[in-house]
Order: sequence, then C-alpha cells, then structure tokens
Amino acid sequence: MAASAKKASSSKKTAAPSKTTANLAIDRVSEPVEDYLKAIYDLAGKSGTASTNDVAARLNVAAASVTGMIRRLASQGLLEYERYRGVRLSETGRVVALRTIRRHRVIETYLTEVLGYPWDRVHDEAERLEHAASDELVDRMATSLGNPTSDPHGAPIPTADGQMDERRHQTLAELDIGTRARMVRVSDKNPGLLRYLAEIDLTPGTEVQVLARAPFDGPITLQVGDTEPVVGQGLAVQVLVEEVQDET
Repeated sequence: MAASAKKASSSKKTAAPSKTTANLAIDRVSEPVEDYLKAIYDLAGKSGTASTNDVAARLNVAAASVTGMIRRLASQGLLEYERYRGVRLSETGRVVALRTIRRHRVIETYLTEVLGYPWDRVHDEAERLEHAASDELVDRMATSLGNPTSDPHGAPIPTADGQMDERRHQTLAELDIGTRARMVRVSDKNPGLLRYLAEIDLTPGTEVQVLARAPFDGPITLQVGDTEPVVGQGLAVQVLVEEVQDET
C-alpha cells in the first residue's frame, strides 16, 4: 500500500504570484486550457520552457493544434512564446497551472486516504474530477486530511496560496552501490508500475539500499526491508529518491 500523505515539510518552496497580477479572469478557464497549462508546467522543468512537440506528445494531439492553442493562450496572457525557443508560463498561467495541480493531487489523496482507492487507480479519477471540483471543495478535502504536503505518489501538493515544493531529486538508477536512500516520488500515470512497486513494498517513505548493479545498464539489486528485489533500469529511472545519511 502507498504511504500516507506527509503532513509537514521543511523543504524550500517557490511562491506563485498573486492573482491580482492577472490581466484576465482566471476563475473560470476551460478544461483544455487547464490541461495545456498543467502539461507545460510539468514539461518546462529546470529550463523553464517546453517545446511544442513535447506538449503535443504529452497531450496526444497534433503539433499544428498545439501551435494554434499556444498562440491563443499567449494572446490571453497565459503564456510567453518565442519561436524556436519554446513556451513558458506567464505569471497568470502559473497561477492556473498550480491551482489545477493542487486539485488533482488533493483529490488523489482524498480518494486514497478516505475512500480507500488503491494508489494505482486514482490518477484517472482525479483527471476527471480536477476540472469539476471547486477550489472550496478541494480546500475542504485538504483540511479534512490535515493539509497534506504530498499525494500518495509522493508528488508535492501546492498550497492554497500557490506555494510549491520544486526541489529536484535523483533517481534510483543514479545511486552508487551501498548507498541508502528513501523513496520520495514516482509518477502516477503508470498503473502497472505502481502495482509492482506496491508488491515489492517500495512506496514513498520506504528506505532502500543498492546492493549490486549489473554492468552495461543491467538490473539493480536492492534491499527493501527483508527482501532483495531486482529491478531494471527502466523502472529505476522513474523512482525518485533522497539519500539517507549515516548517523554519526
């Protein structure tokens, strides 16, 4: 089973700009617009920009359609676009993206913690509900849960005032032999992967140690509790971890 959502965090957070800076009404934006802004936030990562091709692949739409939507959103002040350099969220677009992400992750947590959904089934439900749920409803859900800081998959939940933990973590595949680490996060989009991780008891908060690595990107042998599961590189690169320092 997935670990319970965390209730506290000392991590560095990045605040979103106030909604008073918006140059258009953002209280009611369409479902496609929310999907675009959420995808661009996720894809931009460290560089701060996302390519139209990556956005098209993420949303499974034609590149020509993405170009048209990007121009529309840029004209509305939600994006900043430079040809050949990609697209980035404006301050207003970031507000909308974080609001949508908050809805999604709070809903996932509520479904898991209160309604007993397994963590491999909540993503699709949250995708549907995130566009329909009001901010008041989501805030009430969060309050009833104790205002968790992360969802069942370890992803940080933006606060109601738009603060987001944006730390970057290394992957399980990057750990050296002998290194001990704590699992932090995994994507919620692959139900099969989530089910397998639950089977080997590798969920957010679980400590893991790398025992061996086969050469040429071969499988990795882990220590997870009393078991020694062997995982492939394809899985290891999807699991985010933070190293556990030995006590002195």
